[in-house]
Amino acid sequence: MAQSTAVYLPQPFLDAIRDALPADQTLESFIEYCQLPLRRSLRVNTLKISVAEFLTLVAPYHWRLTPVPWCEEGFWIERDDEETLPLGSTAEHLSGLFYIQEASSMLPVAALFADGNEPQRVMDVAAAPGSKTTQIAARMGNTGAILANEYSASRVKVLHANISRCGISNVALTHFDGRVFGAALPESFDAILLDAPCSGEGVVRKDPDALRNWSPESTAEIANTQRELIESAFHALRPGGTLIYSTCTLNRQENQEICQWLLDTWPDAVEIAPLDELFPEAARALTPEGFLHVFPQIYDCEGFFVARLRKTASIEPLPAPGYKVGKFPFVPMKGKSAAEVTAAAEKSGLTWGDELRLWQRDKEIWLFPTEIEPLIGKVRFSRIGLKLAEQHNKGFRWQHEAVVALVKSDNSLCFPLSEAEAEEWYRGRDIYPEVTPSRDEVVVTFQGQPLGLARKVGSRLKNSYPRELVRDGKLFAAPQAG
Repeated sequence: MAQSTAVYLPQPFLDAIRDALPADQTLESFIEYCQLPLRRSLRVNTLKISVAEFLTLVAPYHWRLTPVPWCEEGFWIERDDEETLPLGSTAEHLSGLFYIQEASSMLPVAALFADGNEPQRVMDVAAAPGSKTTQIAARMGNTGAILANEYSASRVKVLHANISRCGISNVALTHFDGRVFGAALPESFDAILLDAPCSGEGVVRKDPDALRNWSPESTAEIANTQRELIESAFHALRPGGTLIYSTCTLNRQENQEICQWLLDTWPDAVEIAPLDELFPEAARALTPEGFLHVFPQIYDCEGFFVARLRKTASIEPLPAPGYKVGKFPFVPMKGKSAAEVTAAAEKSGLTWGDELRLWQRDKEIWLFPTEIEPLIGKVRFSRIGLKLAEQHNKGFRWQHEAVVALVKSDNSLCFPLSEAEAEEWYRGRDIYPEVTPSRDEVVVTFQGQPLGLARKVGSRLKNSYPRELVRDGKLFAAPQAG
């Protein structure tokens, strides 16, 4: 196996790991795997394509795909053209057919939906860049609602871009310190994922300098924040609901001890739901309590910790928050105006079901997941659902994110582009097709996926791809001989 850059592993950290390692694992093996390059992995976005269809589609590229045992949509990937074409520039990534996601980070969502759990309202407390939010949305089939929160303002934009690329319509975004939700939204969620901020000890294979600032003191400080976050999440969870607590770190202080603190604080309201049957080889990473403590050498991936906890009873509520949410600037669209928008959207190929409802703010028309509506007025949202259209004198200007999420590939308005034309589209250029469509407005597609809406102007199709998404450099994978 190839060696990677020398990974920084401070001695006090190794001492702590020696104590945390299960009896059948050695420190030497841990150090050896920390020095190895991390295997790349991806997750097929089943909102847009089935796993079988995806495997058929990419077969000509000769990617070597190995299934991830705990996620049936997940695969480790080896490819020969990584140097010449980044995975993120392939056609399949640009159109949201897959998400580049580290294999062990697929574990928390697998745990959340284990044993037939079907939550209708889920919160992802620390959601950016969106790997787990998009995985949850796919598991929910775009129904119900997800409140995806991100504390870092700069990362909210990235989170929205990933949600949009994957064709997701059931997410509401917030931008808060995760400690506010217990008071603001008590007993409001069927399931909560707290992938907590942590010391990041498990990510050294991806980032050799991850532990440069590591110290026992900073670990203790982070653990204090984690306790406050898990307390808030537990208050926001309804009785009977599932709380997944996960980190990409390895010490017991930020993992087992945080869960134990919750158990000690509310012994009559919380229980551990063991993860021993999550996937066939789960026992190799199982702790005596029933948590998964994944060291890099166990499955050859990043280090990770996952706990599944159930809330069995209500607990004493927190004091109501002292802030004012402010007036909500949207009103629901009803009757004739709603029917008019729905009919016009249908003519342009955009359709939706009862899980989404029309709302309006000035000239903007949005689709909100109905499952989020009970939370409106209790917390301030950055954005909810999909921006469907902007209204103007001549009708409606349909928005890119709505086209990507709502147009089905069998729609009569779909106009397939060649590979060369699709590349031009992603570069933000107008298309000059060999045969111009008969209609003035079409949904351009590639590989059966909607890329956007194009208006016919003479013999060209006017590009509407959002400027901030335009790509340069090499795009798309070429099939390899073999």
